[in-house]
Amino acid sequence: MILRPDYVNAIKPYIDAPLVKILSGVRRCGKSTILMMLADELRARGIASECIIERRYNEMEYDGFTAKEMYRDLMDTIAGKNRCYLLLDEVQEIDGWEKVLNDLLEKNAADLYVTGSNSKLMSAEIETYLTGRYVSIPVYTLSFREYLTFRGIDTADAAAFDEYLQYGGFPVIGISNFDTHTAYQIVDGIYASVITRDISKRHHIRNKELFDRVVRYIIENVGMTFSANTIVKYLKNEKRTLSVETIYNYLKWLGEAFIIYPCKRYDLQGKEVLKTQEKYYLSDISLRYSQMGFDSKMLSAMLENVVYLEFKRRGYDVYIGKNQTKEIDFVGVRREERIYVQVCDRLPDGSDRETANLMELRDHYHKYVVCRDPLASGNDNGIEIVNIVDFLLRNEW
Repeated sequence: MILRPDYVNAIKPYIDAPLVKILSGVRRCGKSTILMMLADELRARGIASECIIERRYNEMEYDGFTAKEMYRDLMDTIAGKNRCYLLLDEVQEIDGWEKVLNDLLEKNAADLYVTGSNSKLMSAEIETYLTGRYVSIPVYTLSFREYLTFRGIDTADAAAFDEYLQYGGFPVIGISNFDTHTAYQIVDGIYASVITRDISKRHHIRNKELFDRVVRYIIENVGMTFSANTIVKYLKNEKRTLSVETIYNYLKWLGEAFIIYPCKRYDLQGKEVLKTQEKYYLSDISLRYSQMGFDSKMLSAMLENVVYLEFKRRGYDVYIGKNQTKEIDFVGVRREERIYVQVCDRLPDGSDRETANLMELRDHYHKYVVCRDPLASGNDNGIEIVNIVDFLLRNEW
């Protein structure tokens, strides 16, 4: 088992806190392994193994398990023991699980940790039963730093990054030696599972072919500004019809299943989040390759996607910056901190085209041009030009 210490460190402050700790993220991003790491951490703190109760509710023995059966099983297992720690994997497979956790929480029966891969972990039921008594810890696919560890790569250079850019960050890919065809087949299986189980079946989508076409449009346009109306017009040109409301539902469900993340625009002059023309990024860049194949023409959008996810891993709120008619690729906000980032593949002759928009920002926050060019470095009027490898591996920005 290769460790992902950032996630264990994120959980540590909440150990023994009277909260349900919810780890959520796209299928196969490593949530189950993080629970195993947490179990090791608890044992290292002197917790007896018999008091660390693990359940994986996607296993066959729990197929058809009811909430009452779940409750009785857990209560019977912890009976007569010292304080117990319940590590419950893919808990959304049990209908009514949130009621079980609420009861356990009310009784202070155990310290609770759960994982899940879809919106049942963020649904209205949780707000009803666990309001103010849970903490959400998002889990993402491998960062570039983690990918290097999983692959046993010692030298973080352009070749290593290009490999990461080609294969993406699903741990099952990072820890194996698949060729690209096999790797994309595995990712396609993850994608199909999410689309079928977590979205199509749960929301009773009748026209699966049309839904798939909408999803493909979103994947094709990662990093591009568009709206539900844009998709409706596109489908109309293909002699197909969907309402704006249906498109909004599709976008919402894809987000709830962690296939996509919305990135809203932020008006830097008016200091407000805008409600239209969002961009969307994938939970892992390999999802695009698995559906469309790898194409170097995708690189600019995929570089943006990589940087966006790194912002999210580091706890930033991420926006597209709108400065009058100019656009900043990313504005990252974390508490009182803010940074601006422009992303590109290669620097054109001179860097003015990439730095011009940043130069118009008259504040003291850090500003970067991040690119794949291995020779990228320097400072242009306070704007740091940095290679993406160095940017991703910095401890602090």
